[in-house]
Amino acid sequence: MTNSDFPLQRERLVAAHERLLGRRNEALAESNGWFQRFRYPVLTAEHTPLYWRYDFDPDANPFLMERLGINGVFNVGAMEWNGNVVLMARVEGVDRKSFFAVAESANGIDGFRFWDYPVVMPETDDPETNVYDMRLVAHEDGWIYGLFCAERKDPAAAPGDLSSAVAQCGIARTHDLKKWERLDDLRTRSAQQRNVVLHPEFVNGKYALYTRPQDSFIEAGRGGGIGWGLAANMEHAVIEEDETIMDRREYHTINEVKNGLGPAPIKTPKGWLHLAHGVRNTAAGLRYVLYCFLCDLAAPQKVIAKPGGYFLGPQGEERVGDVSNVTFSNGWVRRGDDALIYYGASDTRTNVVQTTVERLLDYVLNTPPDPLRSAACVRQRIALIEKNLRLPGGGES
Repeated sequence: MTNSDFPLQRERLVAAHERLLGRRNEALAESNGWFQRFRYPVLTAEHTPLYWRYDFDPDANPFLMERLGINGVFNVGAMEWNGNVVLMARVEGVDRKSFFAVAESANGIDGFRFWDYPVVMPETDDPETNVYDMRLVAHEDGWIYGLFCAERKDPAAAPGDLSSAVAQCGIARTHDLKKWERLDDLRTRSAQQRNVVLHPEFVNGKYALYTRPQDSFIEAGRGGGIGWGLAANMEHAVIEEDETIMDRREYHTINEVKNGLGPAPIKTPKGWLHLAHGVRNTAAGLRYVLYCFLCDLAAPQKVIAKPGGYFLGPQGEERVGDVSNVTFSNGWVRRGDDALIYYGASDTRTNVVQTTVERLLDYVLNTPPDPLRSAACVRQRIALIEKNLRLPGGGES
């Protein structure tokens, strides 16, 4: 069977795709001074190459149907690369399996194009079913490391239980983002690990890792928050001791259910600047937001400043997707004083906000911490009100 309209249909597909990839992003009005939002996502399923999705052989695909559909592109690692910005995207097919792929842009705000091929990630002797959420870290040892979630079916699951899983930290390294060397999964005393991040510098001659201990695939259980541990090497990375919890979960806060580090921290003269996600429960399900904190330069596991509340939460259409009401980040890029923060919106698309390191430091150092009780929050806000009302023109009337 042939389709005489096949060439025209293909031409239309290609033209529409090029319009999407060439679309300029638009800065939106600032709301709170923390960052600049943009109108359009930087990556979506529609940004993936057409030849990843369609069979362009008219004999094999006369109706020009998608053969291998893409469901979403989100939760990206990020770094500078040859003067450009590259994102290590989690690309999820309609079959629910995720894989990694690199998209590149000159300005990091629009114009992202995927490299020709997805990443071919070597498997371990115990192959995982799914991989996702890679953190990219250019370590001072000269390697670029990718730390990601390696998910396998729980071998202890009861018969008929097809949802129980085990998550561990997969580790790979590269020099060119194309050819990867797979290393052993991270070993810790925790039952499960997700959202593990490699510190970019040696600490006491060892590799430092931010962890997130969990009792099960979904529930943190006894896992107290964002952990910290040291490993002698990365080829067979082992944290022998219990992880030190450096940022704890707290009752009735943005991170009461779970929290985990996002990308590797940015080094500043005032400390290590961090971006993390916090999870709380609501009547509509789990809500994921992003928050910031600052750690001591000499003791990176020591938190020295942490604003109350969240830094960035889902807004507008970002709230809607496969897993709604979610913002999740595992990638940011510093370019001079500018910082580009990439975040997945509801496990569907990738958005960006732009800010500066100076603004982020002002935010973390001068925004009050969470006082943890309603009465204390009221006193905190009244202090701000009274200060403003004493200032010339401080009142709204």
